[in-house]
Amino acid sequence: MADRVTVIGWDGSPLTEAARGALGAATLVAGAPHHLTLPEVPAEAQRVRLGSVSLAGRRIADHRGTAVVLADGDPAFFGVVRTLRSPEFGLEVEVVPAVSPVAAAFARAGMPWDDAQVVVAHKRTLRRAVNVCRAHTKVAVLTAPGAGPAELGLLLEGVHRTFVICEELGTEREQVTVVTSDKAADHTWRDPNVVIVVGGHPGAGEGGGWIAGRDPAAGPRGWTQPAATYGGALGEGETDLLRAAQLARLGPRLGDLVWDIGCGSGAFAAEAARGGAAVIAVDRDPQACARTESAARAFGVQVQVVHGDAPHILENLPEPDVVRIGGGGAAVASAVADRRPQRIVAHAVSRDEAELVGRDLTEHGYRVQCALLQSVELDVRAWTETERSVAFLLTGEIVRRESPR
Repeated sequence: MADRVTVIGWDGSPLTEAARGALGAATLVAGAPHHLTLPEVPAEAQRVRLGSVSLAGRRIADHRGTAVVLADGDPAFFGVVRTLRSPEFGLEVEVVPAVSPVAAAFARAGMPWDDAQVVVAHKRTLRRAVNVCRAHTKVAVLTAPGAGPAELGLLLEGVHRTFVICEELGTEREQVTVVTSDKAADHTWRDPNVVIVVGGHPGAGEGGGWIAGRDPAAGPRGWTQPAATYGGALGEGETDLLRAAQLARLGPRLGDLVWDIGCGSGAFAAEAARGGAAVIAVDRDPQACARTESAARAFGVQVQVVHGDAPHILENLPEPDVVRIGGGGAAVASAVADRRPQRIVAHAVSRDEAELVGRDLTEHGYRVQCALLQSVELDVRAWTETERSVAFLLTGEIVRRESPR
């Protein structure tokens, strides 16, 4: 094991005295090609190109001597420190930090960032990063080749955002460009870059507070709100308790994309978005679309509303993680199941309808649960019944098949 491991962050500015001292004593130096050519790297030191951090970690763990790892920005912020400290290598590291590229990007833009979400986009996480950009009004995206500004813009089709694209921060080739999201694919961008994504109407609790990112305490308590919050009577399948059960079964979370098909009053769409998920709400009724937009504004959440008739309108929507079917029956359930979301919830008012939807989901490879939910509202002044509702709640969870060995 290396006698000493120092991780040095580099933001393009001159190295600190501590960093120069560590480099001067190094017998192994790991870093990107532009790090290994720094004049402070000892000529006699073994050089390791930092492609795979895990591979470099094994080389460092096996090294007998003093090792230094050079990394861009703050190496403890989405950087190499997490990997090097993993139990696999057993390394104790000292860190010489630098300004993170996220902090540098917001400084170049002259914007505060305590209210921003920060995500990493590479080919495996690009879709989830885009969903965060859909759901929040200020997001910093640390990009990677194949998951950069152009790809972000293409996947945000239908959602208007402004991109502040910061290329090669801290170098002589540094450049900051402001474009709209629909124009980002028209350019070729240099790596590395950071994209600040801003837009949408202001959310509840924004403007600075006690916690970085979105304030989880913004808005009223409770997963669901009473009908009066949405302007009075709600449609079939929109009762408070049924919505609460649907939210509990789907569990929408940050990075998810939720489809709400047959959004009605917008109650479910707004409440799913309050949890941090991106939401696309669909309805064929223009008034329902308007009510949903109003509910989203009232709660300060971002919801994309699509006017159209399911299942045909669903063809061009981006891939969902979870789906609530508020109307359309088995035909819509079949079209949704073809897109393979992780979970689907639907409701039915009769056993025959429930069996039809449940059978269709089962045939599409979903494990189906069904519960008969009955709720009775009481006037507590006289303890008399004021309203009764009954619905079948269906939940489909995709069955993951093990790959053959």
